[in-house]
Amino acid sequence: MGNNSADELFSRSTRSHSRSADDLHFKSRSRTPSSAGYMIVVITIAAVLGICLWWILANGGDEAPWLPAGLAVAVVLLVALSAREVVMRRAWTRYLLEHGIQEKSKSRSSGSQSGRNQKKGFSASLHSAALRTIQKESSSADTPGSTPEAHFEVARLCHDYLKGTEEAMRSGSLGSEKGIAIRAGQDRVRSLHKHHLLTWARGHSRALTREAQQRARTFDKVETANKALECIDSALRVYPDESELHGSKTAIEEFIASVKVAHWVELAERSAFKGHHRRAIDRYKDALFYLNQDVVKGEVRRSGSERIQREIDKLQDSLHTQETPLQVSRNGQIVDENK
Repeated sequence: MGNNSADELFSRSTRSHSRSADDLHFKSRSRTPSSAGYMIVVITIAAVLGICLWWILANGGDEAPWLPAGLAVAVVLLVALSAREVVMRRAWTRYLLEHGIQEKSKSRSSGSQSGRNQKKGFSASLHSAALRTIQKESSSADTPGSTPEAHFEVARLCHDYLKGTEEAMRSGSLGSEKGIAIRAGQDRVRSLHKHHLLTWARGHSRALTREAQQRARTFDKVETANKALECIDSALRVYPDESELHGSKTAIEEFIASVKVAHWVELAERSAFKGHHRRAIDRYKDALFYLNQDVVKGEVRRSGSERIQREIDKLQDSLHTQETPLQVSRNGQIVDENK
């Protein structure tokens, strides 16, 4: 599956979108996910928000500041309650994957044979619980209207599960029957990992490409399209043989090239209109440079190159005419002033 590339992908995303992996691992070691703690934090935030809003409205002369403040508190509580199940389920999954699986797989075998069997059973149950949670998250991400980030979250959970189970298998602390069950779970999770990572790459890159097309400035277009290209490249490092990813990469690169060609052609036309023929020729040549890249389709490249070359020839003819003017001398003879 390309473990090194997958580790880089998910660790980079964790740093950019959430807390660091080290911080999550440290907190998972210190305490288990708590629904009561979640509600305490939510109530505290809602209360502070309500008090601040009431104070602002009261100082502003509002006759009933408690009404909008109470409404804001109610909205925050309703949103938090509706999201509690998803948040806690994912928190427990992280706890099982990072705390239970990894620590149990690394702990030494000690005590009697019955004690070792009990640890095996507990470790296997953690794996089963994590697998069930991943399957639930997968079904939720596959529902219509889900975001690409939901698919990426499932792919990350799959990656953590596979990494944890590989460590448990290498430790040799699992019996043959439990090992067979875990291998079957790994096969299922690998399939889910590939499905959700490719779905994320496809959806996220398409969203970025549409955003790039709507940008006004050329720099913004290219920058946003390059983000879509980075998304595709990150998935290709994990699954380098996916033809769909290569096709998407080619399409994005062609879009970037077309944006640059259009930019330089526009600048060349402006220079030609102002009479700066040399500058216009240089800018048309810049457009030809991006147009002649391999990512541009052959037919588009040929037709575009012919059109730009015709404009260059016209400008060179005009430039040659300007540089060799004829003047009439005082005695009536026509002379070339360049002689």
